[in-house]
Amino acid sequence: MFKIGPRTIKTAIGAPISIFIAQLLQLDQFISAAILTILCIQVTRRRSILSAWYRFYASLIAIIVSGLVFEFVGYFPLAVGLVLLLFIPITVQLKITEGVITSSVIILHIYGAEAMSASLVLNEILLLTIGLGVALLLNLYMPSLDSDLEKIQSDIEENFSAVLREIARYLKTGDYNWSGEEITTTAQLIDRANDLASRDVENHLLRNHHPFYHYFHMRQKQFEILERMLPLISRINASKEEYLYIGKLFEHLADHVHPGNTAIKYLEELRGIREKFNHEELPKTQQEFEERANLYLLLNEIEQYLILKRSYKKSDI
Repeated sequence: MFKIGPRTIKTAIGAPISIFIAQLLQLDQFISAAILTILCIQVTRRRSILSAWYRFYASLIAIIVSGLVFEFVGYFPLAVGLVLLLFIPITVQLKITEGVITSSVIILHIYGAEAMSASLVLNEILLLTIGLGVALLLNLYMPSLDSDLEKIQSDIEENFSAVLREIARYLKTGDYNWSGEEITTTAQLIDRANDLASRDVENHLLRNHHPFYHYFHMRQKQFEILERMLPLISRINASKEEYLYIGKLFEHLADHVHPGNTAIKYLEELRGIREKFNHEELPKTQQEFEERANLYLLLNEIEQYLILKRSYKKSDI
């Protein structure tokens, strides 16, 4: 069964309301009010406001340009082309090209009237006001995205835990039997999360802090670090007992993937691991040296992973 989204519902409500108001005011070309409403129903409040402004601004310019050209050149088909040749570059220069379609309708209204008058200009401005106004009023309501964002947050955290736990298991046992599917699904989840979080930002125009947006940005950076860790780990002979305590750190991280502030605790644990690591016997062969270097790089990556979390919580506070 197909799903009807809120944008479709608002479009279905807004179009007839715009027509009704325009007819009530006995405006010419009243159907155009519905077209304006349909074009300005957007997925976020910010986009709706920008869309309405671009269309209104562009339409005023279109009225001026078309009025001057038609009055001086005449109401001929070639004059329409001349208007568009002048008008479209202006919208490009002013970065309001989104209003070109709406303005083209108004240009054709003026061409069809075959005379520029104050009543015609007033009619077009009222059509704009009704169509854009109804769309803006309907777009004041935006369904909350919190439940969707919380669900994605939970899924990402579960995947992070799974990846960290697999790294811990490999470091402690040398056993590598993992499909790695969490890496692919996490990348998809983060893309989806960033899209929803950006929409949430655009729906809260007066809010200074957007926790979901900052949270998913932090997780994206941490995910990039996790991806960099995997090649390092694959080059480590993880069956050695001396790496058990590093595996335990990853286990601790896997058990505490959540929005809370635990980074400071694990940075302290990491500092202790570094001290212990530095007191171990120096490598004797090239292979051992390369392995030790990879472990140093791994510890650096873990530190960056934790610093990102600590910085996120500071900005959150």
